[in-house]
Amino acid sequence: MRNRPLTHVLAASTLAALVPALAPGTASAAENPLEQYVKQRPAWHRCHSETPASFQCATIKVPLDYSRPDGKKVSLAISRMKTSTAAERRGVLLLNPGGPGGSGIDMPFTSSGELPASVKKKYDLVGFDPRGVGQSSPVTCGLTATEENWQRPYRADKLAKDVKWARTVAKKCDTKQGDRLSHITTRNTARDMDVIRAVLGEKKISYLGYSYGTYLGAVYTQLFPQHADRFVLDSAVDPARIWRGMIQVWAEGAEPAFKRWSEWTAQRHSTYKLGKTPKAVRKTFWDLVAQADRKPIELDGQKLTGDDIRAGSRAGFFTVREGAEGIAKLKKAADRAPARTGEPKAPSRPTQPTFGRAAPDDNGTAAFWSVVCADTREWPRDPEQYRSDAVRDKAKYPLYGDFGSTIKPCAFWKKEGSEPATTFNTKVDTLVLQNEWDSQTPLTSGRGMHRALKGSRMVTVAGGEGHGIYGSKSCADKTATSYLTTGRLPAEDLTCRTPASQRERGATKLPLPTPPGLPGMADGF
Repeated sequence: MRNRPLTHVLAASTLAALVPALAPGTASAAENPLEQYVKQRPAWHRCHSETPASFQCATIKVPLDYSRPDGKKVSLAISRMKTSTAAERRGVLLLNPGGPGGSGIDMPFTSSGELPASVKKKYDLVGFDPRGVGQSSPVTCGLTATEENWQRPYRADKLAKDVKWARTVAKKCDTKQGDRLSHITTRNTARDMDVIRAVLGEKKISYLGYSYGTYLGAVYTQLFPQHADRFVLDSAVDPARIWRGMIQVWAEGAEPAFKRWSEWTAQRHSTYKLGKTPKAVRKTFWDLVAQADRKPIELDGQKLTGDDIRAGSRAGFFTVREGAEGIAKLKKAADRAPARTGEPKAPSRPTQPTFGRAAPDDNGTAAFWSVVCADTREWPRDPEQYRSDAVRDKAKYPLYGDFGSTIKPCAFWKKEGSEPATTFNTKVDTLVLQNEWDSQTPLTSGRGMHRALKGSRMVTVAGGEGHGIYGSKSCADKTATSYLTTGRLPAEDLTCRTPASQRERGATKLPLPTPPGLPGMADGF
């Protein structure tokens, strides 16, 4: 996070503990500087004409800066489905889909069909758009679609251009948002979660978070351990690698996935025609990369360079069948005809979620960089560091190493006014779920979260592919459901294997090309 004076950090830490564990209105303003926030009574209303009346939305206010609760405020969009039964109700299950930059306002509705009935009997489902995202005072940097594209491999002759791009993104975000940027952070979103808890009149909250949502949930357990009930962290981020290391881990995880994919594909040469041995399959892939570097290959109306193929294939190789289908399709396109001349298409923006409710076009990307750059002080400031790291990692991890380590806007992000990243030293019961072959949060990342959270248990799905587990009829579902309904964690870490017919739900579906616009959703955590 951006640096904040020590007095502000201490003030924020003190205030964080002051959100009451009881219903709103139990403390005076003198006792609780956040009283005006926790006493709010949401005006619940039907979220959308296309959704059930039981799916309700509201807007509350939270302080922009928790060390100055009487200062500027931001809006927080929240939602709920009261699906629990009175006799069995335990409380609320707060939901987050990941990102940073992912909207969670629709999650109670979209998750209600996937979560087991036994869980919904216990909990009301509660969603929210994190601060700066979607309907919660959304941030914008005024970025063009091209500026949102951060898949920029290292090339010596393009480094100056990429440094200019990174500097431009940082400058545009600062110009548009100013001092707001230092407060769009995971720690402040966790504090917002505790205001939601208090507004709902809950002593504790339970939580189900996916991807980046695992880090958000884990931070909450450290700031508010007394208010954390049953926390399931699905496809986990490693707190020790926030955030540059979590982008670099994609390159580390891609190499063993590429090896596994080439072995699987070689065994099916009669189907995919990519090579009879793993070595031959890998040669086919790298020959395609070299061919596209000489002249782009046209696929589905897009002209792909070798760098595009490397970036687009990274996630695809984790799901072997879809990876093989994608490369086979690319090879047919390469064999069929050369790419047409003319300008390539500009990167397309992702479609905004939440039933079409408006948010700035670049909101997902702006929120992603806001959190990733402000959450930690670990981003190098010298462009030469990025250059040398990219050269090193391209040699070490040929598929994606230079993409992960080259220059990012965080090199030029202003650090004034922010606080240090969270220290993990409080023991809180949590359950970590992790697929063995997860492209966005590789296995090593899930293990890192498990190490960081004292008191946690981990379920590893051996052979599991895809990003996101719970609700997919995975072998891990039974353990997660048991924990949410009974509160009992497994006595020890578990490894299970889901039948092959059920493994591919939630996998990255399209290995080529990777959508270029939204880091937090298309290629994020």
